[in-house]
Amino acid sequence: MTTPGRTDYVDIVAVRDDRSAPAGETTVIRLLGLLPGHWPCLPEVRADRIRLRIALDAVTDPRTVSSAVSRALADSALRGWSRHRD
Repeated sequence: MTTPGRTDYVDIVAVRDDRSAPAGETTVIRLLGLLPGHWPCLPEVRADRIRLRIALDAVTDPRTVSSAVSRALADSALRGWSRHRD
């Protein structure tokens, strides 16, 4: 997964589907609050798009991150936002 001296990341993108939903600046705070606090994360926020770059380690793999973000986005506080998949 990771090699010594190098950190791997996974990028997760969420987009606002409902214009009446809170903008990205508010939503990213809610989203980060629903994710594990020990995950190193670099958010990039726009009004209608959030990208989280989450560092992976021996116990945090892409599947773990994906599952946690999907659960978080299902929370009613994030209604109007969904995961963008390429």
